[in-house]
Amino acid sequence: MSATLSPGQVTSPVLDRVVLAEAHWPASPADTPGSLPAIAGFVLSAFNPLVVEVAERCLRAHFGPPPAGRDGDRTAIVLASVRGDVTTADAVAAAVAAGTRVPPLLFFQSNPNAVLGHVAARWGLAGPVVCASPATEPGTDALACADLLFAAGEADRALVIVADLATGRGDNDQAVARLVTARGRA
Repeated sequence: MSATLSPGQVTSPVLDRVVLAEAHWPASPADTPGSLPAIAGFVLSAFNPLVVEVAERCLRAHFGPPPAGRDGDRTAIVLASVRGDVTTADAVAAAVAAGTRVPPLLFFQSNPNAVLGHVAARWGLAGPVVCASPATEPGTDALACADLLFAAGEADRALVIVADLATGRGDNDQAVARLVTARGRA
């Protein structure tokens, strides 16, 4: 599954990163597709609740309950997904093909920045927000993006999220979130 960040991806030649917190979905047998909490304003798809849940787990592990406080001011959010929210994309495509009305919320949630805005507002994260859809290695891509933000002085921390929905071939929805910083900024 593409929603992985292997231990070998924790450091890079660009910057030496420190992992402040990490969370996964699924993390236990209780993490089933139907157990993701509903998120107001997001419908139909499990993608956005998946992103929110793994982000919440990671941020709580480091900051405790929201908001993040002053540390949130320079915390970026980076989301990478190979497939993105295919459920929403398929629903919009089907409605357009059938000539029927597309529910307005689907337009809102079809942009992955919408769910990251939800996380940022809840936690008081005011750093840059970046979404990427690399063909392969989303974890590597997301961490490289965080490195660029650190090197440019745009952020001191980055919540790096990799998420993909199940393809229906016996796999599960998967996501991982890591709160990282460049060594010396922790």
